[in-house]
Amino acid sequence: MEKITKDMLIGDIIEKDERLMGVLIMAGMHCIGCPASQGESLEEAAWVHGMDADELTDLLNEQMELYSEKI
Repeated sequence: MEKITKDMLIGDIIEKDERLMGVLIMAGMHCIGCPASQGESLEEAAWVHGMDADELTDLLNEQMELYSEKI
């Protein structure tokens, strides 16, 4: 399984697994559906929302692991 990195685009992260959109929304990125956000890196989006990009990356990777265990 390829890990999420903070330099990945939001659109690419969501493309990996649409369920990650819910993780981003729960973390406070409520504008995730905005077309402009799809071209931002996770690090850029985290900065705009005052979040720690490393913590958000860890959270997304943890969730990806949980999703893969359920398959």
